[in-house]
Amino acid sequence: MKKKSFAKWDPAEVIETKEDVIAFLEEALVENDPEYLLKTIGHIARSKGMTQIARELNLNREGLYTALSPQGNPSFITIARVLDNLGYQLSVRQKNSA
Repeated sequence: MKKKSFAKWDPAEVIETKEDVIAFLEEALVENDPEYLLKTIGHIARSKGMTQIARELNLNREGLYTALSPQGNPSFITIARVLDNLGYQLSVRQKNSA
């Protein structure tokens, strides 16, 4: 039987509108998984242009890629600055009781 190959899906390629960004962020926050949130912010940043964001934040591009990678451990300040640069902010709400 012949193996089928699939192209690796890159979320950064489908994030185009403000609504897309908000949907990705809200889903990541609902998951309550910091690593997933970090990965999502990385996808969003790549969709908007990591080089430009790094330049505007006075960071080097490689450092920003590393910080927003699964192996990264950015400070909350870095995350907040990236989101601010993209025109977004995090908010907090009480969890629904089950």
